[in-house]
Amino acid sequence: MRFAALCLCFVLLPLRLAALCEGPGFTETLSDAERAEIASAVAATPYAEGLFWTARRDGVEITLIGTMHIHDPRHDGLMVRAAPAVEAADLVLLELTAVEEALAANAILTEPERLFLMEGPTLPEMLDEETWQRLADAARARQIPAFMAAKFRPWYLALSLAMPACAMPDLIAGRRGLDHRIMDVAEGAGVPMQALEPWDTLFRIMEEGTPEEQIDMLLMSVMPDEMQSRMIVSMLDGYFAGRIAEVWETSRIAARHVPGLDTETAEALFMETQEALLDVRNLAWIPVIEEAAAEHDRLVVAVGAAHLPGELGVLRLLEAEGWVIAPLT
Repeated sequence: MRFAALCLCFVLLPLRLAALCEGPGFTETLSDAERAEIASAVAATPYAEGLFWTARRDGVEITLIGTMHIHDPRHDGLMVRAAPAVEAADLVLLELTAVEEALAANAILTEPERLFLMEGPTLPEMLDEETWQRLADAARARQIPAFMAAKFRPWYLALSLAMPACAMPDLIAGRRGLDHRIMDVAEGAGVPMQALEPWDTLFRIMEEGTPEEQIDMLLMSVMPDEMQSRMIVSMLDGYFAGRIAEVWETSRIAARHVPGLDTETAEALFMETQEALLDVRNLAWIPVIEEAAAEHDRLVVAVGAAHLPGELGVLRLLEAEGWVIAPLT
């Protein structure tokens, strides 16, 4: 069930928004109590704000860049800051490189059972008619034919429906986020790239839930269109302002507003999400970064911005290893 929260805040993880995604943000709907709760949580979060950081130790320098995996024209300004560091680096570390993306694409072709229901009941057979029609309508709005959505595994359909319908044109056109812009610069400058984790890490995380949990996640992931649009607007505005912890904490509050999800369940689900998608992966990345730092003097680490702040964020974990952390100005 962690993927319902994933779909709410994935996090700074996948699209430049078309006109329908513009307008008021979710933060404008928050109560004073919710705003105060977010502010208190942000104040207690290490490295709560900022997209560009340096870590220095023993003559080695790491430039850390918090990325957004979806397209937005505001990335142009960020690349003015990112490109010089990438071009001067000995190695760029990313969540995935083109090699891992190719492996993932190949797995979809050679192991379709990982994403699709190849045997047994399809989703329309697992759900009541009204629920399935609601999901089918949401899929069609994202240019996914209902007959295809019927064969998606529940977690995969939930992740697909997390993408706002208004954002699909950029995705289909192949316009990508800051990570891929950094990859393009590194490739052009002849700077080698390396992945921080195996290509199937997220696949394995998403496959963990039981079929029943995945169905529950799917049902809870389909939020009202207006709420989803407001969430995306607030997420992007907060990201480009560097308010990363605020975006994450706002997503935590948003989970409580999903119809049919009580506050206690929402909080438990969100903590599961944070542990699986952020904390565990962050801890696994530190030895990879340390190994790279032992062999190179100038590194760039470009990862989803939500991985940077927090007690178990990449910045705090590097600090614990003796790195001196400072904002890159």
